[in-house]
Amino acid sequence: MITRRGKRRLMNEINVVPYIDVMLVLLVIFMITAPLIHPGQVELPQIGKSSTAPSEPLEVIIAADGSITLRDRSRAGSEQTMNRTELITAIKSKQAQNAEQPVVIAADKNVRYEEVINVMDILQQEQVSKVGLLTKPR
Repeated sequence: MITRRGKRRLMNEINVVPYIDVMLVLLVIFMITAPLIHPGQVELPQIGKSSTAPSEPLEVIIAADGSITLRDRSRAGSEQTMNRTELITAIKSKQAQNAEQPVVIAADKNVRYEEVINVMDILQQEQVSKVGLLTKPR
């Protein structure tokens, strides 16, 4: 017969000594490895690095009737209506003067997208660099 005194009492204490040992080992590891780690260097831009301001883009405007107009924003918005071959020669001559000058294409909302793609394709075939689409924010 087991008496009441023979039962084991539950222990309500937690032994924290192993946790302290693990913490001290980790602390030693981090103290040893911290000086060996070299933080990455961040290269911040310097003021005045870019000596030239970005150039204004050449804007190719495709109207609803299919006519093409070239607007040079660097010349106070001067516009010239031309055909596709004149457009290529005008853009190539402007980019010969300034190779960094971008070209953007703006089209009327009633123009078929195929016309825009055709103009982009012609510019790409003639190795015109920096061609993009101009969008109107809503």
